[in-house]
Amino acid sequence: MIITATINNSHQQNNITVQTNGNGKTISIPSKPNGQGSSVNGGELLRLALATCYCNDIYREAPSRNITIHSVQVTATSKFGKEGEPGSDIRYEAMVEADCSEKELQKLLTGVDAIAEVHNTLRRGANVTLLLKKALH
Repeated sequence: MIITATINNSHQQNNITVQTNGNGKTISIPSKPNGQGSSVNGGELLRLALATCYCNDIYREAPSRNITIHSVQVTATSKFGKEGEPGSDIRYEAMVEADCSEKELQKLLTGVDAIAEVHNTLRRGANVTLLLKKALH
């Protein structure tokens, strides 16, 4: 699976696309008030990635356990220090309404935590490499 995210920003324009295996979608995020950059920062988007991954994985894994999910709410938080410092104390919590016992729900929630791909990427660390390309003119 190949996942790509692209932001193309110029004065008062913020065009964002994401794709998985060539299946592209656009995301609407306005520019900053001054027109340069995105009004949503990378830290917020990374937390959204954690929340989205866990939410989607709950729905993906529940049927194999014969659990019907009615709603999922996931909130991810962390701390950031000075500019250039990595985030720390990343935490998330989930509230799930489902047709199952509390014990079955806990097993689902902890099972999904163990396999959530974005979470495991952060937990294990990943190489991040800048590929330099010719500047646009």
